[in-house]
Amino acid sequence: MHERLITYINNHSKAPLTIEEEALITASFQPKKLRKKQYFLQEGDVCKHTSFIVKGAMRQYSVDDKGVEHIVHLYIENYWASDRESMIMLTPSKYNIDAWEDTELLIITRADMLDLMEKIPALVEMIRQMDERNAIANQRRLNSTISNTAEKRYEEFAEHHPQFIQRFPQHLIASFLGITKETLSRIRKQSLR
Repeated sequence: MHERLITYINNHSKAPLTIEEEALITASFQPKKLRKKQYFLQEGDVCKHTSFIVKGAMRQYSVDDKGVEHIVHLYIENYWASDRESMIMLTPSKYNIDAWEDTELLIITRADMLDLMEKIPALVEMIRQMDERNAIANQRRLNSTISNTAEKRYEEFAEHHPQFIQRFPQHLIASFLGITKETLSRIRKQSLR
C-alpha cells in the first residue's frame, strides 16, 4: 500500500528516497479504509489527519442553509485530501469529506508530517511542489468561475480532468463547476453534436 506513496514522493522530488527514509514514511503513514459514503471528516470536527488516496474517490463539500451541497474538491488516486485550514488553525471544519467509492488511504497527523519533513528533504520538496500546483489550480479555478461561461468551465474541466468525468456523477461535477445539473446536461448534449 505504501509503494504508491513512495513512488509519488520520488516522482515529485529530485533525489529519490533512501531505504531509511522509506522506512520512516511506512512507519508514519497509517492505512485506513473507508466504505462508500463514510466520512473522513465531518463539518464541525477539527481535521486531525491528511490523507493520501491509494485507491478510490472522495469529495470535499459544504452544505448551505437550504441543504444544498457545494463541492469544493474532488479526489481520486494519488490525490491528497484534508481540510488544511482546520488542521493548521485547529478550528472546526466548515466541510465534510467523504468517500464516493470504497477508498483506501494512508493517513498522517500534522505533527508526524512536520517531524518527517525535518528528516526527509524529498518530502519537503514534494510539499512545496504540491503547494505551488495547488495555488495555481485555485487561481485558475477562481478566474474561470468569475470570467468564463458554464460551457467554457466544463470544457476546461473535461480537458484537465477527464478521469473525473468517468468517476463522478454529473450532479457532483455540476456543483464543482458552480452550475446546475440541468445546465451541465445541456452542455454535454451540445458537445455530442
